[in-house]
Amino acid sequence: MTQQVIHPMVKLQRQVESLIASNLIKPTDSIWKIALLYGDEWAFWKKELLDFGFTTQDPIQDLLEVEAWDDD
Repeated sequence: MTQQVIHPMVKLQRQVESLIASNLIKPTDSIWKIALLYGDEWAFWKKELLDFGFTTQDPIQDLLEVEAWDDD
């Protein structure tokens, strides 16, 4: 039995989907809005997002549309 490691960005997607389901944010909100909810962890997530070509002005929906995260 092998255990598959989940990419950190998949975890972020799941957390953001949960925030949307809880009506704390909307898919049309800018990514920067999740910074308010992540506090001290935001520096890490912001760097990850920027590394994948996102800006903090992009809509959250763009983040959720990614199907595969490649570190290449």
